[in-house]
Amino acid sequence: MNKTQKPSTGISFFEKYLSLWVLLCMAAGVLIGRFIPAIPDFLGQFTYAEVSIPIAILIWLMIYPMMMKVDFASVKFVGKNPKGLFVTWVVNWLIRPFTMFGIAWFFFYVVFKSLISADLAQSYLAGAVLLGAAPCTAMVFVWSYLTKGNAAYTVVQVATNDLIILVAFTPIVALLLGISGFEIPWMTLILSVVLFVVIPLAGGVLTRVQVIKRKGIDYFNNKFITKFNNITIGGLLLTLVIIFSFQGDVILSNPLHILLIAIP
Repeated sequence: MNKTQKPSTGISFFEKYLSLWVLLCMAAGVLIGRFIPAIPDFLGQFTYAEVSIPIAILIWLMIYPMMMKVDFASVKFVGKNPKGLFVTWVVNWLIRPFTMFGIAWFFFYVVFKSLISADLAQSYLAGAVLLGAAPCTAMVFVWSYLTKGNAAYTVVQVATNDLIILVAFTPIVALLLGISGFEIPWMTLILSVVLFVVIPLAGGVLTRVQVIKRKGIDYFNNKFITKFNNITIGGLLLTLVIIFSFQGDVILSNPLHILLIAIP
């Protein structure tokens, strides 16, 4: 594996307090949704197959730089230390989605039965399914760096999980949503995978290949990719603002439900 690939030497002040900025953006989104509803109403017009185009664009900005870090050539090193990878695959695709479904079903349909209606329980369960079936991939680079993990092994892990998500996410979500009785069109699920995984992944891989081909791996790792750090964080924060603005009035009107959703 290429030994010239190095992690960033440190995190900026902005990155250090990312949790604070996330909370502030969530609060800003809620306030916008409540007091300036014209903004989310306008953005809500731009949808296709129930997918928000503005959110898709911002997620591209957030994910694209991370996808450029994925080196699919590292997949050939899978056999060198397969145990850790098998654990990751099993947890991500055979345990976590179904565990999340079971935990969410227990809380929404049993523990909180007297507090929320059956329709809301079904909707909240669907949200939990979508969350539980979507493994963190590109952001693993960040967590690995912060915990002083093995950078080379992280690359292999992310690359293989990105390949699996292309074929496993949609059928797993469709299965669990079908069990819960909540219907999401297959077209919406497939489009979501294409928009939020395939397009940024393809763009990131093509960019990586072309830049390394022309400038070399050292330039790519130490100069090119670092230019996108703030774009990734900016995309994340703006995405949070828009998402919470769409639900601002609902959140303020149902604070208890937000707490109930957070528990499972």
